[in-house]
Amino acid sequence: MKLRKWLVAVTAAVLFFAAVPGSQAAPRWEQVGNRVVQSINEAVNIYNSGDSNGAKTAVNNAYYGIYEKDGLEPAIRSSVAAKDAALTEYQFSKLKKVMSEPNNGDQVRAEADKLNQMVMEDVKKLEDKGSAGGGWATFGPAFLILLREGIEAMLVLLAIIAYLRKSSNEKYLKTVYNYSLAAIVASFITAYLFSTLMNEEAGIGASRELIEGVTALIAVVVLFFTSAWLGAKSDKNAWKEYIESMIHTTMTTGHAKALGMAAFLAVYREGAEVILFYQALFNNSSGDTHLIWAGFGAGCVALAVFFFLMQRGIFRIPLRPFFIFTSVLMYVLAVSFAGGGIAELQEAGVVGQTVIESSIIPTIDYLGIYPTVETLGAQGFMILLAVGMVYYRSRKNRNVDVSAQNS
Repeated sequence: MKLRKWLVAVTAAVLFFAAVPGSQAAPRWEQVGNRVVQSINEAVNIYNSGDSNGAKTAVNNAYYGIYEKDGLEPAIRSSVAAKDAALTEYQFSKLKKVMSEPNNGDQVRAEADKLNQMVMEDVKKLEDKGSAGGGWATFGPAFLILLREGIEAMLVLLAIIAYLRKSSNEKYLKTVYNYSLAAIVASFITAYLFSTLMNEEAGIGASRELIEGVTALIAVVVLFFTSAWLGAKSDKNAWKEYIESMIHTTMTTGHAKALGMAAFLAVYREGAEVILFYQALFNNSSGDTHLIWAGFGAGCVALAVFFFLMQRGIFRIPLRPFFIFTSVLMYVLAVSFAGGGIAELQEAGVVGQTVIESSIIPTIDYLGIYPTVETLGAQGFMILLAVGMVYYRSRKNRNVDVSAQNS
């Protein structure tokens, strides 16, 4: 692609959002944490007055309008630990759950105090990192968020681009590139709407999580079936047929558009989140915006190097093993998106949260692994689907071999 087009588009979006004024003047993390605590305490008072629905709305305001919107949640996730951020998010949900019960003041107060403590402990860890690292503590989140989200999207793109080139269908690369650029534009528009037009509505924050979750699950379907199609080409009989068909036919436009849509979904899922996070970083900076730009620039360079090295490495893989490799890669991404998509829907309040209280289950953002029954169940279902597909394909191939021998 011109990878340059990508970087220009992303830079333009971040430049615009850096210029958009935030809802307040550059608070530090401690101030953001104090505002969360204040809002949670107000929610408890509302509950004690007999308005449980109003109390839950106030908790949503604290989460979407402060904890997430002002950048505290992504800062903790990228600079402290993903598990810390996940556990705090679960505590927000737990507080709303106990608020659903009437005459439950003591438990509501206890869960609120626990949440406030978790928020301020994470804030202290952030502030300690800032004191130890000086202004460079701003560089880390700016670099890591772009690297983390960018690599996920880039892996999908790399697999698609490599496939098109390996199968002599380079003419469809433009379709994939255009879909990817369209995703950046769509991310920019989505982030703008959430950030400026509907800034004060907690429900909008939930809508953003809902969009991200649904997008991820659509991507799961596209990636899974693309993975299955590529995996089918690794079978020796299907492989022979495919090589012969490559000599006489080319990929259909519809198939190219499906691959383009996979690229669009992968980029769009991450794009708006990255842009909003950078806006929060700029809002929370205190004269060290140059380090945010340094982190952004370093992230772009790291992604460009990653893209270059991976692209060269993939093209060195022989054709049949390449299909196996890209099939597995897309399947792993589908499993990751399944966990991440359900987690987004949990944050939106659409899917329930059954937290597994065990240190055995880690929180791994890259793989979409979170300690809840729902996220792990979705990923387990994806694994069962893959096992069933492999079993079906192996039986089908055995039957074909037996028929060939008998004939």
